[in-house]
Amino acid sequence: METGALTQSLDVAQVVLYIFWAFFAGVIYYLVRENHREGYPMDNGQKNGPIQIGWPVPDPKTYKLEDGRVITIPDLNRPDGDYSFTPSHAWLGAPLEPVGDPLLSGMGPGAWAAREDICEKDPHGDLKIVPLRVAPKHSVAAQDHDPRGLIVYGADRLEAGKVIDLWVDRMEMLFRYIEVALPSGKSVLLPINFARITDHNIHVHAILSTQFDKVPALKSPEQITRLEEEKICAFYGAGTLYATPERQEPLV
Repeated sequence: METGALTQSLDVAQVVLYIFWAFFAGVIYYLVRENHREGYPMDNGQKNGPIQIGWPVPDPKTYKLEDGRVITIPDLNRPDGDYSFTPSHAWLGAPLEPVGDPLLSGMGPGAWAAREDICEKDPHGDLKIVPLRVAPKHSVAAQDHDPRGLIVYGADRLEAGKVIDLWVDRMEMLFRYIEVALPSGKSVLLPINFARITDHNIHVHAILSTQFDKVPALKSPEQITRLEEEKICAFYGAGTLYATPERQEPLV
């Protein structure tokens, strides 16, 4: 064999295959670790329980955000939400049952994450989601029915309030929330995904008309933070199971 003539005693295709396997294994290892950087349950669900570190949780990494803040992820001391539930049995992994008002318990379909209590912004630094009253360049398409002024009905078919404005996502160019004025004088946001809009009214299946008063309120009448979005959407999500006792019963 001449010097350097490796192909006479080496299967090049097999070597390339082994290199690919090694590369692919490295990619999987990297992705599994990064997948656990955020949102991974780093405790076993018990209060003050042990924190999960090491594989598959990656080493902390520091990020500098656009607004100048510096954060380290994963943050083992990150704050958690204020949830109200208790295990139905003493054994670990038992089903959880809400404590107090199930619509505000933060469990099941009403679960929410403790996101930052700051507003989303676009690349120019402007608020991403705002009501139409402060976004004059946006409006309802001419071929669509403008829901402002329509009556909103709850799952009990009773009047809950009246639509007074729409909240638009100026980056995605779509409406995110319907602002509803209640008889009590309070105004709340209704995620548009939970609203069935017709030419004459808006029907909400998730909650009853009397439960609109308990929708989490905004700190500012013309801004919504990430945390507020989580809690508002979670409230309506919880209603799909907890709005009435019958919804928790089996279908058959």
